Amino acid sequence: MNIGVAYADHKKHVWLKFEVSDGSTVCEVIKHSGPLKQFSEIDLDNQRVGIFDRLTRVDAVVKKDSRVEIYHPIIANPETVECKER
Repeated sequence: MNIGVAYADHKKHVWLKFEVSDGSTVCEVIKHSGPLKQFSEIDLDNQRVGIFDRLTRVDAVVKKDSRVEIYHPIIANPETVECKER
């Protein structure tokens, strides 16, 4: 089945599309697609993942035409960050 994987850092983003076997998990899809080799900072033990903007677990089974996303960890609390006026 056809699956996509999306990931971006501050310099580059990737959108990879490829075929996987029915019953593949999010973790298997990510490992198969290659962003772990392209982006050494990805740590699936500490980063969240999702399918179409909804958080999910790495052991969730993906469906045909899903877009698996790897999210950056939050580094600041948005409730305490002050906006600077221009």
